[in-house]
Amino acid sequence: MKKLMLTLIVASLFIPAVKAEGDSLNLSSEAAILMDAESGKILYEKNTQEQLPMASMTKIMSMLLIMENIEEGNLTYEDKVLISENASGMGGSQVFLQAGEEYTVSDLLKCIAVSSANDAVVAMAEKISGSVDAFVTLMNERAKELGLENTNFANPHGLDDENHHSTAYDMAVMARELLKHEDILKYTSIYEDYLTKPDGSQVWLVNTNRLVRFYDGVDGLKTGYTTEAGYCLTATAKKSDLRLISVVMASSSAEERSSDTSTLLTYGFNSFKNNIIYSKDKSLGKVKVEKGKIEEIDVYLKEDATEILSVTEKPSDYSFNIKVDKIVSPVKAGTVVGTAEIIDNNGNIVKEAEIIVKEDIEKAGFFDYLKQSFKFITSGI
Repeated sequence: MKKLMLTLIVASLFIPAVKAEGDSLNLSSEAAILMDAESGKILYEKNTQEQLPMASMTKIMSMLLIMENIEEGNLTYEDKVLISENASGMGGSQVFLQAGEEYTVSDLLKCIAVSSANDAVVAMAEKISGSVDAFVTLMNERAKELGLENTNFANPHGLDDENHHSTAYDMAVMARELLKHEDILKYTSIYEDYLTKPDGSQVWLVNTNRLVRFYDGVDGLKTGYTTEAGYCLTATAKKSDLRLISVVMASSSAEERSSDTSTLLTYGFNSFKNNIIYSKDKSLGKVKVEKGKIEEIDVYLKEDATEILSVTEKPSDYSFNIKVDKIVSPVKAGTVVGTAEIIDNNGNIVKEAEIIVKEDIEKAGFFDYLKQSFKFITSGI
């Protein structure tokens, strides 16, 4: 497809963020990672590729598949889910669902996110895939799509199994993907709530991630504990415009996993900043429109172009190489019409961003063509 080329120079440069090495934060957990949610850059790492059981952090992948099915229109939050004998009989953490009861997808998602309910996640697995085995196949397929080479799922809940493992790095990637579905935070940020059962009785739900209440900015994501896995936690927090993801695995106690997570997040917020190098609200320039009521239109980045810097780094120069498709009306607002290559001082493409139009472009009618022709003729006089 024909491209229109523009070049834009603005201030800043993608500078690699400083990484903390090894156990320089004196963490007790066997494996840990701190990641910038926006860019995926690793800000701290310790044994990030070590395969370990991940306990109920497994439910991050289960919740990702639930959210994707909702977004794709296969589910709605108000869909009813019938609880099977298999789901009601799940051990471990549960909210005591009974076979034959019905709950909404929203109810069960809340139970999974807040109380780590094994019975609820099995019910959702059966709702989506027809069986737990089919859902686990879907989990593993999604892991491969995300490039998670050190992860394998044997179940959707995280109870110990020799073939069930992941790494701190893989868990952070899963969490980053889940956070693309912002509605999940409406559930993972709940500290306490109730599940109303069909008979009118209520089950108290309290978040297994205590940092949701006790660390400013934490709004997710998922704890885990089994005898084999120890205490685990994948957390996310946001302050100002910086969102971080942390993972700790194989901690010796709930207090240790919370302490290590707090240390990671505090280090991240004190050491790094998010820099908007070009705003999605600022025009990249005008491009021509063919067969439209208007002859040219402003184009914009779909999302802010950002980078993460250490707090001592200053932005430098970089450039955009803008490639815009030939725009032929009609076009709807929000349509992607090209890409912007973000280029560093060495000429390397460090990122590609989508370009959109923000207005509907209506197709020109007879009088529009007449007006444009008259304008062309008179401009040449």
